Amino acid sequence: MTAITWAVRLIIFSFLLLFALQNTDPVNLNFVLGQIWQAPLVIVLLAFFAGGALLGVLSLLGVIYRQRREISRLKRVASETKAAAVVVPEPPAV
Repeated sequence: MTAITWAVRLIIFSFLLLFALQNTDPVNLNFVLGQIWQAPLVIVLLAFFAGGALLGVLSLLGVIYRQRREISRLKRVASETKAAAVVVPEPPAV
């Protein structure tokens, strides 16, 4: 199974390397106020992919933080309920 995983990784890496080597033509990005950035196409694509991935991760941070806070609150309530539910029964009167 490990050999198959490494073979798939090698195929993906080879594909991405060939893609990068074939897309080295310089492109111009025109920004506001006439600023121009000239870079190879593969670098521009990588930068925008990384930026999109970063924005995706940042958009999930609020949800993850809220869920962790809710889980800790529920654990605290469950432990309090569990502690209150443990009642030692009194022996029957004779």
